[in-house]
Amino acid sequence: MYAKLAACYPDAHCELDHEGPFQLLVATVLSAQTTDRRVNGVTPVLFGRWPDPQSLAGADSAEVEQVIRPLGFYHTKAAAVIGLSEELVDRFDGVVPARIEDLVTLRGVGRKTANVVLGNAFGIPGITPDTHVIRVTRRMGWTSATTPDRIEAEIGELFDPKDWVRLCHVVIWHGRRRCHARRPACGVCPVAALCPSFGEGPTDPQEAARLVREPRR
Repeated sequence: MYAKLAACYPDAHCELDHEGPFQLLVATVLSAQTTDRRVNGVTPVLFGRWPDPQSLAGADSAEVEQVIRPLGFYHTKAAAVIGLSEELVDRFDGVVPARIEDLVTLRGVGRKTANVVLGNAFGIPGITPDTHVIRVTRRMGWTSATTPDRIEAEIGELFDPKDWVRLCHVVIWHGRRRCHARRPACGVCPVAALCPSFGEGPTDPQEAARLVREPRR
């Protein structure tokens, strides 16, 4: 199934715009409960004003909130990105650490965010059980777990670590484009013949094709 999905999405990649580990870390924290497209809409201004941990650590919270307001939960998110920047400066000399044990000690950073940063900024394998990965892998029968930690562990057992980062990109792209939470586009799914959940959405190819989404940039 993975091979077919990978062939369908050869360009799958992290869709958060970033330059370097710090920007990816901040963008990933900001992406909670919103879309990558919306995050990409505010980060040029955010990083234009506060491009590194040192500057963001000293930022006025009200000014940061104003910039990220379109993302929702802006009070909490501003506190998180300012707080993690302060911690990077105080504890890591302003450098994003490349160990999950260190990353998860930062404000607002859990295993999912840590694995996004490790995989995409440092090339260190990790499973990122976001909402799409959880939904799609359960539908495909790769896991029956219900918690992110168990899903991460069970999927990790099925695949070689060198494939983990690419695997997550492919699954996320499939979840965003075809395997939606509501009315998945089953009739145009590249793994329809193998999927135990085939039929949860329209199976007619023409009807299903109308459900395919190409995320706006």
